Amino acid sequence: MENASTTTLVMKRIFQVSPERVFDAWLNPEMMRKWLFTMEATNKIARNEPHVGGTWEIVDHRGGKDYRAIGEYREIDPPRRLVFTFRMPQFSDTEDIVTIELKPVEEGCEMTFTQVIVVPHEEGWTAEDVERALHEYNSSSEHGWSLMFGGLKQLLETGTIEFPS
Repeated sequence: MENASTTTLVMKRIFQVSPERVFDAWLNPEMMRKWLFTMEATNKIARNEPHVGGTWEIVDHRGGKDYRAIGEYREIDPPRRLVFTFRMPQFSDTEDIVTIELKPVEEGCEMTFTQVIVVPHEEGWTAEDVERALHEYNSSSEHGWSLMFGGLKQLLETGTIEFPS
């Protein structure tokens, strides 16, 4: 993309389950529909073709609107590494790259999540505008993923997700 910058978000989480279980939660549609960009109650579609070059799609229905997240798998190395693209076409043409790395630790596994976020520039933006946008995209992405990873942790460690009402 011509007028765009990128910011990299890195997050680490510990799960008290095996790397295999966490890896499966990223690829198994029954698991995906419970936590990835969606919740079971609002999920309309969770489907994927978990092979390199295969695609994934989630459609969440909230507030009378459908929100669609899609991407393509770039690398699948179970249970260590997963790389895929991520886009939400209704908001932007930009495509982010997400990398999940898992390693066993004493209490289960550590997940390192990295998202290279593409931030499109608007006409007339100054360097300060770009910096502010990069910070906002990074911070709002971190907030969204934090909520999802909280749900994922509950799902993996207890088998259910309870969202605060």
